[in-house]
Amino acid sequence: MKLYSWNVNGIRAVLGKGLFQKFIEEHDPDVLCLQETKAERGQFELDFPQYHEHFFSAVKKGYSGTAIFSKVKPIRYIDGFPDEIIKEYGVTGDTYGDPNAEGRIIAAEFADYWVVTCYTPNSKGDLSRLSLRYDHWDRACLAYLQQLGKTKPVLYCGDMNVAHQEIDLANPKPNVGKHGFTDEERKRFQDFLDAGFTDTFRSAYPDRTEAYTWWTHWANARARNVGWRIDYWLASRAIASQVKNPQIHADVMGSDHCPVSIEL
Repeated sequence: MKLYSWNVNGIRAVLGKGLFQKFIEEHDPDVLCLQETKAERGQFELDFPQYHEHFFSAVKKGYSGTAIFSKVKPIRYIDGFPDEIIKEYGVTGDTYGDPNAEGRIIAAEFADYWVVTCYTPNSKGDLSRLSLRYDHWDRACLAYLQQLGKTKPVLYCGDMNVAHQEIDLANPKPNVGKHGFTDEERKRFQDFLDAGFTDTFRSAYPDRTEAYTWWTHWANARARNVGWRIDYWLASRAIASQVKNPQIHADVMGSDHCPVSIEL
């Protein structure tokens, strides 16, 4: 089983360039999780009959959104956090709106495990959404994965909008304290690892440098590989030993992020 995650930064754009079709043809994922689809399903044409597809779009047009494509039909999909998780962790609206209405997280149940894809809220350049991340969202997300994990092992992927360690970005020193590399965001990522989740790529390649999944559009950053590793596959303790060959596919174009994959 080949499982991929990709923040496409607008599925209509990457389809329009023909790059999504090329990616599917060349990589042939068994499960593909998308973030930042920025569209509702009726807004574009798709012709991939080999896949069952499920979209969870934001209420706001052209914003956020996630999707899962799978060759094996999942038993069920769950969109968003359960009400009790939202209530317990206070995941309510902020000045940007209600994160629960932004199509950010889907859980797909398969026979032997859960696949969960998430587009974690960006804390913003002025850190105006850092409190949402630190006090509410990330804690709620971990609690939700632990709840799912009581029934089956969990594979958790997506754009988590944080570089965990200095090795995970090209220029750590000038970015300390900036969005995506604050102590708060890094601590919340560490919470997942402390709870028994494995960062599959870093577990396999503990010392690999220059391994990035996102590059700014500025200053020819991608060509120079001045990037950040902010897209991940995490595996719960019960399934981590079955995960093989975690990869970053930096040669796949079409978005400011590239796909990341694991094999099961």
